[in-house]
Amino acid sequence: MAGTTDRVAREDSAGGSTEDLPDGPPEGHLSAIPVSPRTRGLLLFLGGLLGFVAAFTLTVERIRLAEDPGYVPSCSINPVISCGNVMQTHQAALFGFPNPLIGIAAFAVSTFLGVLVLSRVVLPRWVERGYLVGITLGVVFIGWLIGQSLYRIHALCPYCVVVWAVVVPTFWTHLADGLDRGLVPVPRALRGAARVVVDYRALLVVLSFLAVVAMVATRFWAYWSTLL
Repeated sequence: MAGTTDRVAREDSAGGSTEDLPDGPPEGHLSAIPVSPRTRGLLLFLGGLLGFVAAFTLTVERIRLAEDPGYVPSCSINPVISCGNVMQTHQAALFGFPNPLIGIAAFAVSTFLGVLVLSRVVLPRWVERGYLVGITLGVVFIGWLIGQSLYRIHALCPYCVVVWAVVVPTFWTHLADGLDRGLVPVPRALRGAARVVVDYRALLVVLSFLAVVAMVATRFWAYWSTLL
């Protein structure tokens, strides 16, 4: 399986046959299975577009709720899946304004960068490093929001879950790419660990999703069990 993945990835990055490709990482890469520019571009564009729509929709719902306290948001489905309950908490405006406004700006940038990458524009390394810092802060923020939703607010916002689903794979993919291409300096002693992150980035995404699903399932099991 690893050999097949290696061959396919190197074929993708080279854009042709793998018959004459040498073993080991391509020049300038830490891993033999680097993230292809096309993969990064598609993730930035499609993930950014999906996240932007979710953040924009949530902002509209927030405005309607502010205008009419009796308004029931379209994403308020039951006692657990209820963005109305989430939007009225202080966590939903951590910096003094609605959190979705951050998402609108961040995902607009992501979508734009995705278009550039898919158009084969070579981004300056400072731009790529800046985006990596931004997505890292984003995943930390998302982690905090997940904890608040599950253990403080006791409700889930469907549009927020869409944002979580976009940020997690975007983070792991760009962290792996940053480690692989040297955007993130890796001391020699840690190169083995960094290579594991690059090689198993897809597994890290799956494990992250499974961890969130497990937390949601256990936290609201008393409610889920009533639906069975």
